[in-house]
Formats: sequence, C-alpha cells, structure tokens
Amino acid sequence: MTSITRSLPWFVKDLGVSIVGEKCYASIVENLDFSDVECLKYSLSKGLGLGIVVGGSIMKVPQLLLIVSARSARGLSLTAYVLETLSYAITLAYSYRNGFPFSTYGENFFLTIQNVIITLLIVHYNPPHSLAARSSTQRTILALQAVLVFGVALVVLPPSTIAAFQLATLPLSVFSKLPQIRQNHRAHSTGQLSAFAVISQIGGCLARLFTTATEVGDPIVSAGFALALALNVILGVQMWMYWGKQEKDELEAGPIGVTDEKKPQWPPTSHKVEVVIPPSSPGRASPRPGNRRWSRKVD
Repeated sequence: MTSITRSLPWFVKDLGVSIVGEKCYASIVENLDFSDVECLKYSLSKGLGLGIVVGGSIMKVPQLLLIVSARSARGLSLTAYVLETLSYAITLAYSYRNGFPFSTYGENFFLTIQNVIITLLIVHYNPPHSLAARSSTQRTILALQAVLVFGVALVVLPPSTIAAFQLATLPLSVFSKLPQIRQNHRAHSTGQLSAFAVISQIGGCLARLFTTATEVGDPIVSAGFALALALNVILGVQMWMYWGKQEKDELEAGPIGVTDEKKPQWPPTSHKVEVVIPPSSPGRASPRPGNRRWSRKVD
C-alpha cells in the first residue's frame, strides 16, 4: 500500500505538503503511520479548518435567499447582525495581522462579506425608526459608508489596538446574540432566521475550538469561540421550540421595543330609533278623533 501512496502524482504531493507540511505528509500519507498522534491531530485540524472555510463561504447564503424571496427581514435583529459583523471583521484582522494560518480563520472573511449584505437587506426591507424616514438609496449609502470607515480603520490601526479590539469581541459575541435571542423569545417565533445558518455555526464553533487549540493556542480566540458556541446553542434550542410557529399578531403584541399607542375611545352610539307609522287607511276617520300621532318607539 505504501508503494502506491509514495508514487502519487506530483501535484497531489505538492497539495498535501502545502496543507500538512513535509513531515506529516511523509508520516501519514507516504508511510501510513497512524500511530503518529501529533501529525494525525495536525492533519485532522487542517482538514477541519479547510472544511470550515469552505462551509463558511456558503453558510449565510440560505439566509440571504430567505430574505430576498420573502422580500422581508422579519424576525432578524439589525443590532445583532451589526455586532456580529464587527466581531467577524475584528477576528479576521487580528488573525491576519498575527500571521495565523488561513485555515484557522478564513471563514471570517466570507462571513463578514455575507453579513454585510444581510445587514444592508435588513436596512432596506425593515429599517429602524431612525432611518425609516429616509429613502432606500440614502439608507444603503449610509450603511456602506459605515462599513468602509470601519474596514479602513482595521487596516491602518496598530496591532496593539487590534489586540484590544479582539478582547472586545468577547462582549460583542454576547451582545450580538442577545437581541436576536430576546426578539425570538418575545415574538415566540424565529421569523426569517435560517436553521441551516444556526446549525452550521454550532458545528463550526465546535470545530474551531479544536483547530484553534491545535494550531494557534490563543486563549482569547478560544474563549471567543466557546462563548459563541454557547449562544448559538441557545438559538438552536429556540429554533426547535418555535419551529413552525408564526409571529404573534402585531395588534396584540406590538412591535418589539415600541410602546403601543392608545386607541381612540369613541362614545357609544344610541340604538334607539323612533319610527312613525302612518294609519293604514289615510282616508278613513280615526275611531278616536284628536290630534294624537300614531307612533311606536322601537328599541
């Protein structure tokens, strides 16, 4: 069997060496030495990392399709997506600036782009009250300007500041999920939230904990993934609890965060109608002469 693995085409060997390195490629692939625990763990970590990067490139696509097909972002929290996008972008900049392997953070690049698009769609279909008076074009331009300013800041800021931002991703992870969790709980519905995206994030966080511990060993990054895992599990439980349930009637529950306006109280109308019934034979004389009118009071 080793005679086959040692005579693989050059492009296969080059690809394998570029992923796991010369030493581990020779041990695992050419010599089939599966007792080499160190190389086995490293190879598994690399495989998981690349799989997460590929999965991350399409993770939010179902969510995008749900919004576009429904032409609505009902049930999605704008605050949650803004904070989550900031967290992804900061982790991307921190990992790149520290020279971490791309397989340990590459999905953040794709998730940042997808989250920016989803955020723009939320602003377009379900704008917050502060932007509702503006046109769709104005809202989109303002959102793109904010994205551009923050992106330039992550490029030009010194590494020490980026490291401080990475610490800030821990509370960002909490605050990015809490609005969505709270909104789901109050509405008893997950709206247009994609089950595929939630389940993929749970699996991705589990795998990232392993790859980060194996290849990077950064406790800040590991803590961020552990916290994100716990919050995504809560979202997954809500998806299971509220599956198939529609959002509460808006007249009963009202929009989240907005106080219901008092309905005008109209005075009750009277239902008493007085009907005048003329005599059946106008030409005949009345048996009781007088000026009394024939009438009946009908309630």
